[in-house]
Amino acid sequence: MTTTPQKSVVYVVDDDQGVLGSLRFLLETDGFEVRTFRSGPALLDALDEGRADCIVVDYKMPGMNGIDLAQKLRDRKISTPVVMITGYPDESISSRAAAVGVQHVVLKPHLEDSLVFHIRGALLGSDATA
Repeated sequence: MTTTPQKSVVYVVDDDQGVLGSLRFLLETDGFEVRTFRSGPALLDALDEGRADCIVVDYKMPGMNGIDLAQKLRDRKISTPVVMITGYPDESISSRAAAVGVQHVVLKPHLEDSLVFHIRGALLGSDATA
């Protein structure tokens, strides 16, 4: 009897429903199982309900930005790889994200080109860059 390999589970956090839908489509098309969340607190509440192999977080969200969310994950001793997406290219965002353990920061205009690449690299523990 053959077993089907288990899909990697990616949690995506973004306050924009349209972005969530697009990212779900992109990642499911590439073979990932995807769960989406509209806020950092919603993700934090759901973490006990299942496993995430990688977490994709938007930088700019109301209430709790992506860097704050990544810090809360680390404070909870959650070592799941985090990839941050942002529409705001800023060197300080990248350095602050790296300081809280974010593996990669990907610019929103280039998501299709590099998000899957960076997620796969994070899953493999790689420091791959596009």
